[in-house]
Amino acid sequence: MIEYSQWLTNGLVFLCFFWVYKKVAKKIKTLMIYGIGLAFLGEMFFAVLLGMYEYRLENIPLYVPLGHSLIYAAVFYINKEKVIQGKKELITSILYCAMIIYSSLWLALAQDILGFLCMLFVIFFLKKKIANKLFFLIMFFMIVYLELLGTYYACWVWPDTWFSKISFITSANPPSGISVFYFGFDLGCLWIYKKLNAQKWQRMKSLRKIRATKGVTAQGVK
Repeated sequence: MIEYSQWLTNGLVFLCFFWVYKKVAKKIKTLMIYGIGLAFLGEMFFAVLLGMYEYRLENIPLYVPLGHSLIYAAVFYINKEKVIQGKKELITSILYCAMIIYSSLWLALAQDILGFLCMLFVIFFLKKKIANKLFFLIMFFMIVYLELLGTYYACWVWPDTWFSKISFITSANPPSGISVFYFGFDLGCLWIYKKLNAQKWQRMKSLRKIRATKGVTAQGVK
């Protein structure tokens, strides 16, 4: 491996974060900042305290908290693309089926019980979050790609069993449905935003209701 490769990655991700931060809307800027703090706490809890996974140098690389926020911003804007929203129902159905097939294959071929259980929880979660289903499905496959990339290059590793202790819950490296924990990150960022920006959040909800009402009225006229 290249010496000091982690520092090189840290620098590149920092520059990418800075560039994206300058481009995004004010609300996303705020969520990205909250995300850094929340991601660091999450990494300390899951990686350091619980030992759920382990980084190559046994530390929390700087690029990880920054990367969490970058992923959030990327998925937000991908989901907003006109071409995506224009075929929202079709894309949602395709990704939903692909998710089930992907985790089922990992279960069959790699005894990935942990990943499959996480995927089942994703299904349950999506039934509760109908309006944002596409956002979370895009997030699911974004995490699939990054987890496969990170584990392939041994940046981090997942143990063969959950926490290396629960022997009957076997795991692949990476678990196929582990993105469910990223969903918690997304919701956590939003929760912090709501609490610290209550007036802005209420104003935004009111505007959405007005737009929705106008849209229903316009359809009725047609």
